Amino acid sequence: MSQPSRIEILGAHEDRFDEILTPEALAFLTRLHDRFADRRTELLAERGRRASALAAGGTLDFLPETRTIREDPTWRVAGAGPGLHDRRVEITGPPERRMTVNALNSGAKVWLADFEDATAPTWHNLVTGQLNLVDAIERQIDDTTPEGKRYYIGNDPATIVVRPRGWHLDERHLLIDGRPTVGALVDFGLYLFHCGRPQIAAGSGPYFYLPKLENHLEARLWNEVFTFAQADLGIQHGTIRATVLIETITAAFEMDEILYELREHAAGLNAGRWDYLFSLIKNFAQHGPRYVLPDRASLTMTQPFLRAYTDLLVRTCHRRGAHAIGGMAAAIPQRDPEANAVASTKVRADKEREAGDGFDGSWVAHPGLVATCRTAFDSVLGEHPNQLDRTREDVEVTAADLLGVQRLSTGLPTEQGVRANVAVALRYLTAWLGGAGAVAVFGLMEDVATAEIARCQLWQWQHHCTRLTGGSLATPDLVRRHIDRERATLLAEGADPALVDDAVRVLEDTALGADLPAFLTTEAYARHLVRTTAPAA
Repeated sequence: MSQPSRIEILGAHEDRFDEILTPEALAFLTRLHDRFADRRTELLAERGRRASALAAGGTLDFLPETRTIREDPTWRVAGAGPGLHDRRVEITGPPERRMTVNALNSGAKVWLADFEDATAPTWHNLVTGQLNLVDAIERQIDDTTPEGKRYYIGNDPATIVVRPRGWHLDERHLLIDGRPTVGALVDFGLYLFHCGRPQIAAGSGPYFYLPKLENHLEARLWNEVFTFAQADLGIQHGTIRATVLIETITAAFEMDEILYELREHAAGLNAGRWDYLFSLIKNFAQHGPRYVLPDRASLTMTQPFLRAYTDLLVRTCHRRGAHAIGGMAAAIPQRDPEANAVASTKVRADKEREAGDGFDGSWVAHPGLVATCRTAFDSVLGEHPNQLDRTREDVEVTAADLLGVQRLSTGLPTEQGVRANVAVALRYLTAWLGGAGAVAVFGLMEDVATAEIARCQLWQWQHHCTRLTGGSLATPDLVRRHIDRERATLLAEGADPALVDDAVRVLEDTALGADLPAFLTTEAYARHLVRTTAPAA
């Protein structure tokens, strides 16, 4: 392939990759890299300093220096773009070819095409995902399986919103001047370059979900990226729309500020519940027993500290003309009718709570749950596309409310919780290392956030030698015994021994070490998923 001389593509070339990795697209990525890569590095360094301060006993509060932004009632965000006014059901999933068709045809209003937590970031997955989005927008997907099942996009597909990788992840298969590129800029840049104008021509637009933001300065960087990219490609300023996932505890204290920084492009905020729990556990894991949380299964969104987070999100959004989108329903249909009924009841109650609290829509992970979510929101919204008029002036949330994990209505962690965390983490990691990012595990569609919660809880419990229900203690030996048992179970089920052993090493490194790594994916990606066809510079 002809390409700018500063760029090295180390990932393997496959059929049609040259349609995405064109010289013009690579030149655009180079311009993004030159303009923003260094600032991204500075912001990651600031993340590290803040995390160290929290680990050393620091706490969080609303920023005094941005009080005027929070208290100013006059400013508003850009709001919904074409095709985003009604978001009552959003389905998420990786941009694999059949998932693309199934999601677009699911009956959901929006499809989150996920290059982040639901995609294992192999070079193959990332480039073919971009190809699938191009084909979907051009209605070029028409696939028939060997069994005769045909996949094609219907007449009323969902609106596509792309989630690029978070700021913390590199793209090591694509180098500029010998440096890995920024994963977020690669995912964003390739999609905008190839699909931005076709989406506008189709009456929609280039829309994005922004993950893992930790503060308003990271949102400011995204706004600068949008401004530059639109000008560079000749797209009218403000055409891009972004919905920010509030999935870190630090971002929860800066919702207004994040919307303000992105106000020319902001469409809403999303309550990313699983990553939010991961962030809370990670940031306060070393603070001692008072921040030890019980089993993940008991951490429902009715817990007071989680309810404070979601209530504040709705109030903040609607005050600024932004959509408030609820969290993931991860259940998937099962063959057991009784298990299906139990799961469906839980999902329905969760979505009814969100609709009743003022959310404008919510997420599901499987087409089989679209109707359940839609019914819950239909009963509140009726023919209205949203409930932006519900400003939730009744909500007053303090820092103590957001951090009030001591007010939990559940008890101690259990040994079953230890075992479940080990089982879910190992099963997910085994699949992720094999190239799958969205994985069905014990009746739930899991992504990276699941493994992150599991390994952080394991680290926290054994680090503090937490007393479990029944009186036993969470120790490294206990965790290792359960790892050994789950490894044996996976091998007996026919899992690839090499992948299982790699998954064990990743889990032990990130859950049993002296320190708690910020993300399990960064080192695991570099060690296990980078496959180059030439030596890195």
